[in-house]
Amino acid sequence: MTVTTIRAERVNGSRPGRAAARLARRQARRAAAMVALTAGGLSALVAAQYRTTFADSIDAGALRALAENPAVRILFGAPLALDDPGGFTVWRTGTPVLVLCGLWALLAATRLTRGEEDAGHWDLLLSGTLRPVDLVARCAATLCLAAAVIATGLVTGLVVTGTDPTGALLHALCVFGATVAFASVGLLAAQLLPSRAAAAGLASAVLGASLLLRMLADGVPALAWTAWLTPFGLAARVAPYAHNRIEPLPVLAVLAIAPTAAALVIARRRDLGGAPITLSGTRPARTRLLGSVHGFAVRRALAPTTGWGAGIAVYFLLIGALISSILEFFAENPRFAELAATAGFGGLNSATGFAAAIFALLAIPTGLYAATRVAALTADEKARRWTALHALPLSRYRSAGTEIAVTAAGLAVLLLTAALAMWAGAVLTGAPLSLSDAIAGAANVSPVALLSLGAAALALGWLPEAVGAVGAVPVVGGFLLDVITQSTDAPTWVGEISPFAHLAAVPDTAPDWRASLTLTAIAIVAAMIGLYGYTRRDLRG
Repeated sequence: MTVTTIRAERVNGSRPGRAAARLARRQARRAAAMVALTAGGLSALVAAQYRTTFADSIDAGALRALAENPAVRILFGAPLALDDPGGFTVWRTGTPVLVLCGLWALLAATRLTRGEEDAGHWDLLLSGTLRPVDLVARCAATLCLAAAVIATGLVTGLVVTGTDPTGALLHALCVFGATVAFASVGLLAAQLLPSRAAAAGLASAVLGASLLLRMLADGVPALAWTAWLTPFGLAARVAPYAHNRIEPLPVLAVLAIAPTAAALVIARRRDLGGAPITLSGTRPARTRLLGSVHGFAVRRALAPTTGWGAGIAVYFLLIGALISSILEFFAENPRFAELAATAGFGGLNSATGFAAAIFALLAIPTGLYAATRVAALTADEKARRWTALHALPLSRYRSAGTEIAVTAAGLAVLLLTAALAMWAGAVLTGAPLSLSDAIAGAANVSPVALLSLGAAALALGWLPEAVGAVGAVPVVGGFLLDVITQSTDAPTWVGEISPFAHLAAVPDTAPDWRASLTLTAIAIVAAMIGLYGYTRRDLRG
């Protein structure tokens, strides 16, 4: 046996695990870097903004009123150490950063494991010495490394802006632990369920339930103990920059390790493509909505639209129920309304102004819904589910155009759901918000959500491997750009790049019809260009 043959066997036999690990890192590094930059940049921005806007502007009585207000505690968590730039940053950005990192982690975990397995990419890897448990372990290690990168970016941003290093480190450890915990949940769901969609749905439900538990723990004293059951609540109990507790961190470590250990045990015992929880392979035929292309598109969209609608309805129902409490707080503490206006959230001391500020955020979930629906179309194409359909006398214009039109209808349903939910919550507590105002506020953000749909459709035709990322740019990137430009002395033209900068504060003010029509026209043109490219490129498979 020659030296060359020995080296070849070493590469092909004893080192496939390293190659698999490098592949997982390559698949996760770009998105992890973006999350790290977002989390670190947003935290650094708020800490810097505090010194120029909020420092020495709030007295002790106002802080005490803020901490005692149940609506504020439910929405943002217990306000602690607001007289410190780091404590204020954790209170204002802690939950959004944890949600961002956790959501990315669980989606990445299901994609790197069950998603790759469903696509058949593991078949060749497992034909040698590797086992499914080996690949799951390397994916877990990759996600831990990504979580460390995100935490490093966060602590760097906080320390650079001059906050206390101890508080910054503890907050970064909370973000690291929560990110790994939700990645572990994604890994476990991917081993329990037979498809990536089902695994991602289960893991996302766990994240939503965890966030709800945190809100209940902070808003209802009798349920405060439930904070120890969720990464969000444990991060709040650490209280960086305030109490700097370390006792919750071991519990957070258990929440991060236990699901991964269970996932590895299941991966060791199951067959490739199998799962302990199986969906029934036999059931009565359900042919409803299968008689036409439009009906089939509606049927495909029903389940995801219902899921997104349920989450949006719960959130906006809660927000509507809290309007009265928020208005009472701002009436007793007008200084907070002034500071919020300085930070770009004016009009919070009225029901319509508060609704306008909250409805502006509605563009983010609805835009992401549109991007994921078009991304699902690309995934089905890559899995060759459209091959037989395109062999029929059916144009690509009609098939993809129908999917995009149904997604636009789904957007309208989600917007209406949010409006009805907020109005219902306001009615329950007697807040002065009419149904017409709620519908107007929700409809006002539709052009921004349609921009995400248009961007995703554009990528469908010309950059199909990045449909989800491109579709998220108008809402996620646009929102971050709008926040940054309002919090800094950036040139006016930079802020106008964001579509959020062109939204009027409806229902507090009249709609800006010119801007809305312009954004809608851009979305339509982008979708048409995308359809043109889709009809002229090869199918991916």
